[in-house]
Amino acid sequence: MVARRVCWTNTLGEPQHGEIHMIGKLIIAAAIAVFFTPAAPAGAQEHPEHPKKTAQHPKQGAERLKKGGAEKQVSTADISTGIKTNIDATSKKSPDAKFHVQYEGQDLALDLIKVHDDRLQDLGGGKYFACVDMKGADGKTYDIDFFLTGQPGKMNVTETSVHKIDGKPLYNWKEENGKWQKAPAS
Repeated sequence: MVARRVCWTNTLGEPQHGEIHMIGKLIIAAAIAVFFTPAAPAGAQEHPEHPKKTAQHPKQGAERLKKGGAEKQVSTADISTGIKTNIDATSKKSPDAKFHVQYEGQDLALDLIKVHDDRLQDLGGGKYFACVDMKGADGKTYDIDFFLTGQPGKMNVTETSVHKIDGKPLYNWKEENGKWQKAPAS
């Protein structure tokens, strides 16, 4: 871009000199605005870290269960308690007092670190999801995905899978036709 000097007069008839560089200023202002605008993660909705309730299950909030004519709601606290109870009961039955999960033909002996209460999900249809961090006897941290069914006080684990090892995902979750499927990690 070539800058030119122009001369014009103001309303009082006094000569004014300046460079035409307004376009340059606008480009710089736009670049600064773009730089400071927070970016949304690309594809955040397409590849969530964990499964979530879908439009196929339009109920709002936790699943409601009828028991003796009264409705009992399954809350995230019920899911959290259910997963902790399951891990504790399973560990007590084990000779080494550890929770065991099979991964690639290996038996992983694990201790509970944390239930991610912020990732507990009511998937609808009486199905629930929990994400748990566990420490292996090998010193690695394992992110284990748990699927549960049941009602408050009687949650049953139906599936477990190793989702991450030391923070590295082994798979992602992808929704297809209203169902969550495991997809290869990118």
